[in-house]
Amino acid sequence: MVDGDGMRHHDRALVLHPSFKTGPRSVYSGGRSPESRLEEAAGLARAIDLNVIAAEIIRINEPKPATLLGSGGVERLGALIAEQEIAVVVIDAAITPIQQRNLERAWKTKVIDRTGLILEIFGERARTSEGQLQVELAALSYQRSRLVRSWTHLERQRGGFGFLGGPGESQLEIDRRLIDERIIRNKRDLEDVKRTRGLHRKARRRVPYPVVALVGYTNAGKSTLFNRLSGSGVLAADLLFATLDPTMRRITLPDGHEIILSDTVGFISDLPTELVAAFRATLEEVLEADLLLHVRDASHPEAEGQKADVEAVLASLGLGEMLGERMIEVLNKIDRIEPEAREALLEQAKRHPAVAISAISGEGCDQLIAIIEAKLRNTRQPAAYRLAHDQGAATAWLYEHGEVLERRDQEGHSELTVRLSPEDTERFERRFGVAAIHDADEEAKRDHG
Repeated sequence: MVDGDGMRHHDRALVLHPSFKTGPRSVYSGGRSPESRLEEAAGLARAIDLNVIAAEIIRINEPKPATLLGSGGVERLGALIAEQEIAVVVIDAAITPIQQRNLERAWKTKVIDRTGLILEIFGERARTSEGQLQVELAALSYQRSRLVRSWTHLERQRGGFGFLGGPGESQLEIDRRLIDERIIRNKRDLEDVKRTRGLHRKARRRVPYPVVALVGYTNAGKSTLFNRLSGSGVLAADLLFATLDPTMRRITLPDGHEIILSDTVGFISDLPTELVAAFRATLEEVLEADLLLHVRDASHPEAEGQKADVEAVLASLGLGEMLGERMIEVLNKIDRIEPEAREALLEQAKRHPAVAISAISGEGCDQLIAIIEAKLRNTRQPAAYRLAHDQGAATAWLYEHGEVLERRDQEGHSELTVRLSPEDTERFERRFGVAAIHDADEEAKRDHG
């Protein structure tokens, strides 16, 4: 059935953000306002093509174990749901299976919580077999305690991911044993995928390039920046969670060095614990990156809260140490900022180790690339090699892959002081069977002693 605006009735949604006076609080709230949280939740709903008919903040003094809301709130919203023919109610909080079941009975419509909504998005966005396995594992873990639920309410109607059985299959028909079996099988399959990716990483180390990974809050503009830097056509849309599977491209920097640029899934506040665990393999490129670009939407009113959310997730992944020297803060979307505020932001970026850019227009991207080059240069250590004049291939290799700081030509041989990454140092010495004649830093100390 289609309404007058051309929208299907089963896509009509009501989004509710509970604002608790006491009780549950966001682990990664970052001091975010209820209004901002409601706007984000509505954006999440729209990301899977729901038609958000209404969205409101509901004030809750004390959560009710049976229905979360008080009886008056349940009744008032029930009338709105009936009047507007709402098919899906999204509650932007974690709710219990009992609360979910009771609200569905009272409102005679589908109810999903924040975790369920994010899982729906991940299920629809996952494209690679690994991403699909991870989403299914997260969904199964979440569903294990909700065996009375059905997950057919969205993906069946849109032809989406469908990670719990074929069309018409109800969650009521799947028991705990079957879910456990699927969890075990998924974990085994994921281990196979992780092993395969491990082999890919080892292959990369044989032709080692530094990995630069883009991280940031969802919809901060990571994919647009990825396209700008790599010249590729990865999906870049003004859509929450537009990227789910990691995308990698090899690019050559202006100084001649090559890097692998990696685009990753966006972070979000209150990322469900099931997803943090299930998507750890997807984030392995971040865990092993030489450099992180923390892409931020500088035009967003809650930019500081989003920054806190990303840093909290990174810390939970054991990446707290990368928040310093190995991270570049990228203040994106400056094209959306009013001129006066923009000048203030540019001044702030100068004082703080950050770079202000517009991935859309390209403004500031040359400065960003220069900072990437400088950061990576600092990871390279100088060493000196004595090469005979007939070792032209080795000499050429050093010029191509390193930064030659000094060259002394003598009778029968040359001494080159060159800055190389640890990986290139190992590769050069193994390939040409030579060893550094001394540590270049030590030589410099002796020369100036």
